[in-house]
Amino acid sequence: MSETTTSTSTPTASPVEETGAAPITRGRLVLRRLLRNKLGLAGAAVVVLLFLGAFVSPLVYPWDYRTQDDLALLMPPSPEHWFGTTKLGEDLFAQCMRGLQKSLLIGLLVGVISTAVASVVGATAGYFGRGTDRSLMWLVDLLLVLPTFLIVAILSPAFRGKSWLLLVLLLSAFSWMITSRIVRGMTLTLREREYVLAARYMGMPAWRIIARHIIPNMASLLIIDATIGVGGAILAETSLSFFGFGIQPPDVSLGTLIASGTDSALTFTWLFTFPAGLLVATVLAVNFFGDGLRDALDPTSSRARGRRASRGRRR
Repeated sequence: MSETTTSTSTPTASPVEETGAAPITRGRLVLRRLLRNKLGLAGAAVVVLLFLGAFVSPLVYPWDYRTQDDLALLMPPSPEHWFGTTKLGEDLFAQCMRGLQKSLLIGLLVGVISTAVASVVGATAGYFGRGTDRSLMWLVDLLLVLPTFLIVAILSPAFRGKSWLLLVLLLSAFSWMITSRIVRGMTLTLREREYVLAARYMGMPAWRIIARHIIPNMASLLIIDATIGVGGAILAETSLSFFGFGIQPPDVSLGTLIASGTDSALTFTWLFTFPAGLLVATVLAVNFFGDGLRDALDPTSSRARGRRASRGRRR
């Protein structure tokens, strides 16, 4: 009598199970690329330090931006007044931190609002097409040919003395057009994808398709655009405030501080150097972080390809 042996097959373990390592998600991959980008990482660190300095230092610094020290008029930087004082005895460091608060908040809000408007308008025009597309793109073309700085400069005196949030709305209203054209072009491609067609055949409403399937697939582009748009909004606000069309006294911004220190740039240099230096550092840090985020989210960008090519040549 022959004995039959039964062999039990054991399932083979996957490489992830054998090593015990967690699967690499897109978020981890993006973070790993960003950490390898030294300029992007340095920009992010500087942005965090600027935010901490702008919003935390006024809580511990002994001088307020409105307080005047009558015994220290036009004093150079010292342990008591870190950035020196103005001709009225106001502490320049406290004023710079107050101005940096305004610049960072305005830049962040304008970047987010303008990107949100661009995504909605561009996705709507690209998805619906026909008359909707023509009408929205006609509006975009009209706003693109208008002199933005001149219009904001003309309208801003009407809001003088009111909330600075009105300046945010003015800047946001003229900062979304180019991005909306890019979003429209991507929507024309995405609306023909299988998952969008399937959702349409299932009877899903158009606005739900746009919100759940169109815009989320452009998240990388929108995040990059919002990040880079912050730097442009900071420069726009500073330029308007420099010419007297933005933040109004008694409040301060980096633009008003640079304007008041321009006449004394060669005599009392700290009045101009510190506000201008903070503006340059802020815009450079935001742009470096935006470039690093773009390379991390889009590995096919020219900068990322250039780095890979240079590493290949060194090998």
